[in-house]
Amino acid sequence: MYQPAHFVESRPEVLHALMRDHPLGLLITHGADGLAANTVPFLFEPGVGGACGQLVGHVARANPLWRTASDAAEVLVVFQGPQTYISPNWYPSKAETGKAVPTWNYVMVQARGRLQAVDNPVAARAIVTRLTATHEAKQARPWSVDDAPADYLDALLKAIVCIEIAVDKLEGKWKVSQNQPATNRAGVVAALHAAGGDEAAAMARLVDNRAVDN
Repeated sequence: MYQPAHFVESRPEVLHALMRDHPLGLLITHGADGLAANTVPFLFEPGVGGACGQLVGHVARANPLWRTASDAAEVLVVFQGPQTYISPNWYPSKAETGKAVPTWNYVMVQARGRLQAVDNPVAARAIVTRLTATHEAKQARPWSVDDAPADYLDALLKAIVCIEIAVDKLEGKWKVSQNQPATNRAGVVAALHAAGGDEAAAMARLVDNRAVDN
């Protein structure tokens, strides 16, 4: 992706945190029929798989993805964090010079690696168990794979194929107004807080935190 130096985020702990907090990734593959994009909830596991860790998930057996993108095919997974429109009216400098245009703030991680299909019921159950335990952890009464009737679960496991992606490269892009002067960043933060909503609040924190980092 296009990466101006001031938007680069390369700290592994920051990239890992975004993938954990926003695990619904856009998996982009290239097979015999060309490019395909599938939305898949992933579990990121550092320290295993490729040089940068491993992503695991599952797709429907009817989805051709696991066949057309098998045999260690190179794939791309995009994880999108908070994103918001930024109005030039939020910049104090606009009132002074008029030299301001709209833009969009966002944070994302792109993971590149090699995909393998795991068409094995024992391995599939283990992967689904790990995924479930992770995503249910914040629930008041976490649901467990063992809560489902055995025959029902067996039928569902036969209807999916698990995938593992050995991640060789992670890239982060944090476009959060850090190319603006301090007065404009403060204007963005104030406007986002005034707008309200979880997404705006999350972006306000990112703009504030990146200003401190720099």
